[in-house]
Amino acid sequence: MSQQLTFDLPSRTALGRDAFFVSPANAMAVETVEEPDNWPDGKLVLVGAKGAGKTHLTHVWAEKFDALVLSAGGLNADDLASQIAGFTHVAVEDIDAIAAQTEQENALFHLHNMVLAAQGRLLMTSTKLPGSCSFALADLTSRIHACASATLQPADDQLLAAILVKLFDDRQLDVSLDVISYLVPRIERSFSGAQQIVATLDKAALSARRAVTRPFAIRVLDKLSHKDA
Repeated sequence: MSQQLTFDLPSRTALGRDAFFVSPANAMAVETVEEPDNWPDGKLVLVGAKGAGKTHLTHVWAEKFDALVLSAGGLNADDLASQIAGFTHVAVEDIDAIAAQTEQENALFHLHNMVLAAQGRLLMTSTKLPGSCSFALADLTSRIHACASATLQPADDQLLAAILVKLFDDRQLDVSLDVISYLVPRIERSFSGAQQIVATLDKAALSARRAVTRPFAIRVLDKLSHKDA
């Protein structure tokens, strides 16, 4: 059987709805995000750990509802009108990362008011629950604390397997299901853990010019365990 070669190809992250896998761990959050007419006061905070799928689900929502996706760190209060021109619905990622950043806090405060005054929908993402988000701007803190939230729960086996498949596919690596079934119970049970092991296997396969097979994955994980010991 011919050996699959690996190439140093750029990773391409798939952010479409078809690439977002729904399992019991995230089904409730997905249902909530995809029903913006039911959001109290037209706003929602999507909560999850780093790498939990917040960005992916946000882009799924934005595509479905013709919304604009912005980074909280890139907000500018003086340029908000032009930033959101033509959009009724807006998503802002990583709002908890701008705490104590005066310009961005002011911009998010005004954006919040602008979107809701236009009867639009405002989706925000955070690693913290709304009640745990504190900003120097008290008016912003009160508005965020009043938001409803949807939480992406830690991955179950089903979701973790799907995430691994997606991450390998993003790196254009074709791996068999026996590789996935071997990895699921042996890696850190988090999205960041899945990202790390896929990157490690990709780098090792490229260096060895080998395919990512189950025996290859066993050897790589064995080396990692001895290294960490």
